[in-house]
Amino acid sequence: MALNAKWDELFGIGDSDARMSLASTAPDGGGGGGKTDLKADEGPWTKSGNVAGELRTSTSSSLTDLTTANEGVAGATTGFASGTTLTTILETWKTRVTAVRDECGRLEPALKSAGRDFGEREADTQRKIAAESPVPAQKKEG
Repeated sequence: MALNAKWDELFGIGDSDARMSLASTAPDGGGGGGKTDLKADEGPWTKSGNVAGELRTSTSSSLTDLTTANEGVAGATTGFASGTTLTTILETWKTRVTAVRDECGRLEPALKSAGRDFGEREADTQRKIAAESPVPAQKKEG
């Protein structure tokens, strides 16, 4: 038994026209079920990069606020068992917020660059298509 026939048997396809297909493709082979035009737009990428930049700024401010809010806590809790725990918790939060800040700093230029690249490629593709499209024949008057 051929491999394809074995798969057909296992999936119960038999002689029918049923075949497996990707959810995003039309059964007639005409492509995906969504929009027919694929467009790479820089807008969402640039917007995401801007949000990452804003989040980086906000987390930097939060780090400063966190440090300022905890100034003097170690001295004020001297002798209490919770003093060491509070210092440990503060350090773990600083580590987490610093990691978020740094990741946003890494993502901002990468996302904006992806947006520029998509925008440039889209414009370049449109120019190439326009250059290769046949020019409609001019109707002669008279």
